Amino acid sequence: MSQQTVLVIDDERDIRELLTITLGRMDLLVDAVGTVTEARRALAERHYDLCFTDMRLPDGTGHEVVELISAEHPDTPVAMITAYGNVDAAVSALKAGAFDFVSKPVDIQMLRRLVRTALRLAEEKRSGHAAAKPDGNERLIGESPAMQQVRGTIGKLARNQAPVYIAGESGVGKELVARLIHEQGPRASGPFVPVNCGAIPSELMESEFFGHRKGSFTGAVGDKEGLFQAAHGGTLFLDEVAELPLHMQVKLLRAIQEKAVRPIGAREEVPVDVRILSATHKNLAALVEQGQFRQDLFYRINVIELRVPPLRERRGDVPLLANFVLRQLAAKSGGTPGHLLPAAQQALESYDFPGNVRELENILERAMAMCDGDQIDVSDLMLPQRTPRAHAEPVPAAMPASLHAAAAEPAPAASPTASGGLDDYISNLERTAIIKALEESRYNKTAAAKKLGITFRALRYKLKKLGID
Repeated sequence: MSQQTVLVIDDERDIRELLTITLGRMDLLVDAVGTVTEARRALAERHYDLCFTDMRLPDGTGHEVVELISAEHPDTPVAMITAYGNVDAAVSALKAGAFDFVSKPVDIQMLRRLVRTALRLAEEKRSGHAAAKPDGNERLIGESPAMQQVRGTIGKLARNQAPVYIAGESGVGKELVARLIHEQGPRASGPFVPVNCGAIPSELMESEFFGHRKGSFTGAVGDKEGLFQAAHGGTLFLDEVAELPLHMQVKLLRAIQEKAVRPIGAREEVPVDVRILSATHKNLAALVEQGQFRQDLFYRINVIELRVPPLRERRGDVPLLANFVLRQLAAKSGGTPGHLLPAAQQALESYDFPGNVRELENILERAMAMCDGDQIDVSDLMLPQRTPRAHAEPVPAAMPASLHAAAAEPAPAASPTASGGLDDYISNLERTAIIKALEESRYNKTAAAKKLGITFRALRYKLKKLGID
């Protein structure tokens, strides 16, 4: 195997010599130049496996070099050399297409880790290992201009290692977007580790993220690997990152900056190689202004922001999404895909979907259970009223007469305000009515379905969904 080559571009002789010596000890062949002009000439004459460029050069900027390499040598990762603490320059470099950045004075250990990562990922990309997983954009349903733009942006973001902040309302598919960025990039062969930051108890966060050593605290009966170590070589997706408490934000910032973590009870830090993707449905910039989210962490994870549009901004995609969901439901149940009648499709397209794609999935799953045959009408959708009525919650019009009757009878279901909301309230009413019908028909499901005014298939679906044995 031929010796791998690195191009160093810096007008400071000391930096050129330091990088040349350090990289040479890693068995790399180094060419060092001091200007953009010399860099252009070197790139035209030779292929390089990696490039380092200073931000400011006598006859130009590092951005020119990054743009040149991104356009003419896309397989060559390039890292920007920036002044210590110059966050704006680092962010700008990453947005321009840089793989990563190195701060002056150069930390030799961090430099070596960056080089090893860059060369490994570049080699995987060239050998085709990174393309082991198929293009997943077919899962990102929609032909609207907004979704076409999202798909195009995903392709661009997948090529570098910049931290990406995915903004969007609940249910728009932020985790799917994160997975696509991972799967289409050079880290595709590595792990994708999603974590909901709001689901981890505050007192367990440090152990969950960084791991711990045996005996480091009561209950630590063995060594435990943290999420950063689990994502080593791949991508760590921090969902609902706004839920992190301030003390954890400090520790997370250090781990991202140092590319290393210290497990609880450990004496030394453990180097980690992860790409950070994050998301939240909250306005992170507003939380920064309110002092609820650290500004330095915000800038570190929000190098590039990708906004995923809500359904109400791409109503033309609703029929495509609906048909996709109906096919998935049919595949899961082994039945025939449902068909939306024109009025039902029109109702979905005009609905605002505060819960977005997730809400659409729930609506269609419920509609398939309630419809006659495979035809879904407006009443089967049970869409919420636009203007809530001031008095008691209405029973949905599509509910069969027997369920209306059950709802009118005293039932052990809690009120919507005292429980998990309207969906749970309706589920409890349905459970009561179904059990009563089964008892009255001596557990003959066909007779129970007839008594309830629903199809046998719908009853079978509801028994499974409600956990009624």
